[in-house]
Amino acid sequence: MRKSFSIGISLPLMLGIAACGATSTSSSPSVSMSMSMSAPSSNPTTSASTSPNTTLTTIPGMPAVTDPNDIYSADRPNEFSPVVANFPTRVYVPNTLSNTVSVIDPATYQVIETVKVGKEPQHVVPSWDLKTLWVNNDLGNTLTPIDPATGKFGQPVQVHDPYNLYFTPDGKHAVVMASADRQLVFRDPHTMAIDKVVSAPCGGVNHADWSADGSTFVVSCEFSGSLLLVDTVKMEVLKVAMIPRDHMKMSNIHPTPMPQDVKISPDGKTYYIADMMSDGVWVMSSDPAKFGQFTFIPTGKGTHGLYVTRDSKELVISNREEGSISLLRFSDNAIVNKWMIPGGGSPDMGSISADGQYFWVSGRYDGVVYVIRLSDGKLMAKIKVGQGPHGLTFYPQPGRYSLGHTGIFR
Repeated sequence: MRKSFSIGISLPLMLGIAACGATSTSSSPSVSMSMSMSAPSSNPTTSASTSPNTTLTTIPGMPAVTDPNDIYSADRPNEFSPVVANFPTRVYVPNTLSNTVSVIDPATYQVIETVKVGKEPQHVVPSWDLKTLWVNNDLGNTLTPIDPATGKFGQPVQVHDPYNLYFTPDGKHAVVMASADRQLVFRDPHTMAIDKVVSAPCGGVNHADWSADGSTFVVSCEFSGSLLLVDTVKMEVLKVAMIPRDHMKMSNIHPTPMPQDVKISPDGKTYYIADMMSDGVWVMSSDPAKFGQFTFIPTGKGTHGLYVTRDSKELVISNREEGSISLLRFSDNAIVNKWMIPGGGSPDMGSISADGQYFWVSGRYDGVVYVIRLSDGKLMAKIKVGQGPHGLTFYPQPGRYSLGHTGIFR
């Protein structure tokens, strides 16, 4: 989320807000508007799971899904791709107000290097092929590459408004979330040359995650209180859905919900959407026909980041405005733990360590990084970095390929 912003809502969204003003309960569906009559792309390939009776149809070029019942099965503790097996373990922290990246050695909790980058670095993003880390210098209109094998920072690449960065599951495109430009910009994943610019009918395109088969992805629009359903191969917006206002507090100055991180469940059936203004997560089926039908789970004030544990059993949730971490159990959507950061804090975005034992998360308003043990919520360290730390990345991590952000691996 940006520190400051202006709110603008397009005509389709204004119509949607008027239509959903009388939303009753959180289980009631919100307004869902079709932006295109196109169905998700055809010409799929089929990937077999470890079960001989189960298959998953995927888009061409996407790596085989080895277990459709757990799309994160390649993310088990320390199960590294050969590509990253010899990379030094580091934590890369973008400091939005200092225009720097702090590099931490997680073995010692020490900042070993601070590197100047472009203006307002927001996230450090692993590339699809795992070989590059990209620093998103949002207001600097550049991406700074880092070679994780050597830790060397390269020459910036000109990319306009790179607030966040993702990669399609087939590795064919990078997707820049150009928040201020109201665009999804599909680019070459290596050179960052533009392949297609897609107008976003909402304000503040922000976070995303993909369906299990790779055919569609869901994008959060933080300034319009809405979600987009996007066709991966055709690169088209299919639907817009407004998030219900049922759980917004009357004291909120923001006029709509503020969706942040998006994460799909291990079985690929459910999306979870963090909402800072409703203080919880919205739960939505991954079935495109049910796009925009929500239920709600309260988690804590300022719900922001979502991370799947390495055993695929729980969702780690950062509640930025109250300084807490919640754990949601996938099997029944129950909140099974909630830990307050001693002395308070502002946990924002982060990564789970490669061994699965620790949650590394930026303290957005406090200029620190928190290290939290996931077995019991103990605060192991509070590491001073630059000002406004945001989307940090623990690297390397397990997985065969990256979908981007601070590390969505499959």
